[in-house]
Amino acid sequence: MPRTDDDTWDLGSSVGATATMVAAARALASRQPDPLIDDPFAAPLVRAVGVDFFTRLVDGELELPADTADARAAASVLTEVMAVRTRFFDDFFVAAARAGVRQAVILASGLDSRPYRLPWPEGVVVYEIDQPEVMAFKTQTMTGLGARPAAAAHRTVAVDLRDDWPAALRAAGFDDAIPTAWSAEGLLRYLPPDAQDRLFDHITALSAPDSRLATEDHPDTGSALGEKADQLGRQWSEYGYDVRLSELSYAGERNPVVDYLRACGWDAHARPRPEVFTDYGRDFPDSEALAPMRDSLAITATRRR
Repeated sequence: MPRTDDDTWDLGSSVGATATMVAAARALASRQPDPLIDDPFAAPLVRAVGVDFFTRLVDGELELPADTADARAAASVLTEVMAVRTRFFDDFFVAAARAGVRQAVILASGLDSRPYRLPWPEGVVVYEIDQPEVMAFKTQTMTGLGARPAAAAHRTVAVDLRDDWPAALRAAGFDDAIPTAWSAEGLLRYLPPDAQDRLFDHITALSAPDSRLATEDHPDTGSALGEKADQLGRQWSEYGYDVRLSELSYAGERNPVVDYLRACGWDAHARPRPEVFTDYGRDFPDSEALAPMRDSLAITATRRR
């Protein structure tokens, strides 16, 4: 079902299902030979959500088909592509913390487990922002698993990004006078174009000099990327996966992320996705079905003084 400005979802439907899909991908990627990531919480979180297709995947009861080029491309999204993306954001937070940044914010955190699995130095405060139902579900599940945050201070901020999330973040103790490391991972394509700009406006207003940001840009979000995502998703339809990713993103011309951030006072830089693969000793999958993803950009930025 196409998006609306006031739509809702859980972790098994609409945009929420993408968070479960990404968690399943992290679980699969963690089991690959010579894995780039290790997320021991991904599979338990997927099982707790209870979507049959993803549960069977993480439990090893279902092997993704690989008999066609599209099938192999779809499988690589849930292993190689998500592994590299996850590692990129992992390394961003680790580097920021090592450089002395003591405040981190994970926007639209979904089933992200970084507060629990990254090596956060003493004194770092990690904030997670997502819808109240999502935050409550994850907190309850992680508590049931006996998981304890690795961050010295972990604060969940239960608010929809369409609401006044800066006020909610401040109310949770956020200090806009000190540098912050921000992530907007797998988020922008699910925002209307004007909401994407407002997100960066809010981040900028909350960011002291030397704050850092990691995000992505998908120049072809409104067309080929969504169509190819649906094409790949059809590889899984016989197993009960029925989410059309093209219906979850918003059409319309967007401001290029790097240009917008630079205009807002950030030193921003972008790298094509295949270049990020190379940095981690991987080759981007040679597949026509993944061509739009090849054009996606991994972006880092630092707030100017």
